[in-house]
Amino acid sequence: MPSPAPSIRPPRLGFSAPVVVDADATALVARDDHDGERFADTDLSGYDLTGSEFVECELADLTLTDTQLRGSRFVESLVVAPFAPTLLAARTTWRDVSIENPRWGSAELFEAQLNSVHLRGGKIDYLNLRASRLTDVLIEDCTITDLDLGGFHGTRVALRNCRIGTLDLTRATCVDVDLRTSDFSIVNGIDGLRGAAINEFQLSLFAPVLAAHLGIVVE
Repeated sequence: MPSPAPSIRPPRLGFSAPVVVDADATALVARDDHDGERFADTDLSGYDLTGSEFVECELADLTLTDTQLRGSRFVESLVVAPFAPTLLAARTTWRDVSIENPRWGSAELFEAQLNSVHLRGGKIDYLNLRASRLTDVLIEDCTITDLDLGGFHGTRVALRNCRIGTLDLTRATCVDVDLRTSDFSIVNGIDGLRGAAINEFQLSLFAPVLAAHLGIVVE
């Protein structure tokens, strides 16, 4: 039986407010709330946006190098072409969010909560989702050099048509996690594959690692 696909609810910008209004991104500060606003084409490198909340917002073409987003919340929002050599987004919350074509170097999203999130396209050097909780998440058509899912809990998560260098599943918990259409070079933490769906070709690639993990000698 195929793994259930993630149930993705697209963001509903302008649902509560009649329109999404343009706002000045340079005025953003920590622990502030924003509803129905659009922030675009701004370099926010080094800004402190700790604990901020964005509801039904559009964030487009923002540079977020070392922008502190720890503990921030993104709800019913669209994030387009975000750029950051270093993204500081630990313990963030993302619900009903679409992320398009991110260009991230090191994306620190450990201990984050993602629910109904669609990440499509882009290139990420290191995506750190350690100890995060993902429910109904689709990562699609994305190139990720290192994907760290160590200690994460994933329910109805799909990596679709992605190219991934190293996948780390050490101490991961997978419930209906679909890896069948993505390519991997290295998989660490083979125990974490329990509960994940793979295809026959992937199984042949993982066979030496599985054999070594089980102490099987192949001669």
